[in-house]
Formats: sequence, C-alpha cells, structure tokens
Amino acid sequence: MKIEGTVWKFGHNVDTDVIIPAMYLVTNDIKELARHCMEGVDPTFTEKVQPGDIIVAGKNFGCGSSREHAPMAIKGTGISCVIAEGFARIFFRNAFNMGLAIFESSGVFQGIQEGDRISVNQDTGEIVDHTNGKRFSANPIPPFMQELIQAGGLMSYLLNKRRP
Repeated sequence: MKIEGTVWKFGHNVDTDVIIPAMYLVTNDIKELARHCMEGVDPTFTEKVQPGDIIVAGKNFGCGSSREHAPMAIKGTGISCVIAEGFARIFFRNAFNMGLAIFESSGVFQGIQEGDRISVNQDTGEIVDHTNGKRFSANPIPPFMQELIQAGGLMSYLLNKRRP
C-alpha cells in the first residue's frame, strides 16, 4: 500500500506534551484531541493540515509521557503517517495500537522539507520525495502490523477477529 501526502516538519525530541497538551487528556474523543494536536509547537497546525498529509520529524519523536492520546490526536487530524529519524519506544508501540502508520528512516529530517510532496510504500519502506527527487528507505511495515493499521488499531482488530 502506498501513502502520499504533503509534509509537515517538526524537530527532534517532540514530546507527547507538545503533541497533545496534558489539559486535553480528559477526553478520548479523537475529534476533540485532533483540534489541539501540535498546538504547543504550532497553534495553527490543525487549521492548515489536510487529510493524508504526513509528518516528518527528527530523532526521539513521541518522547515523554506514555499516553495513547498522542497518536490518537495525530491520527484524528487526518495525518496518514509519521516518518522520523527515530521514535520513543512507547510512542512506537502506541502508534500501532492506535492504528497510526509510522516509519523510521535515517536522513529524512535533513533531506525532506516542509511542503514537499512525498510517498511511502508500506510494503517496501521506500520513501520518494516527488518535490526534489530524493529517495529514502525505511523498514517496511510487516503484514500483521499493516492489518492493525487497516483495522484502525489493536482493539478494533481484536473485536473484528472475534466476529464470525
């Protein structure tokens, strides 16, 4: 499966408090969480982001608190995936549990600019920047993890597997 979108770029050590500030953790409503996504870094982010857009970030994306709300907020904005130089371990797991595709790739932070149009192949991990012609590689998403994403996350996957 191929994902294509416009890039929103964030730096290194983007923590979960920036992704979704703690004052909004009183809800699990994905639409409400999405309204406040990234407001600690860019208060106008949710006004500009479009469904299918892609976040590109540096190292240690999603560090800080181990809250499922962070990938939920990102997913709620319509972001199709996050590509980073590296992810905090708990964010990495929470992203798949919430059905958000993520990719680790060296060189993307320096090589891809905000506003670039890129595509990502989930099966091969190939990332193509259609704006500047550069190519990058990431670990492909294993088929089982792709099933989790397609189902909308681990809980949806398990609920659908129980039904005949």
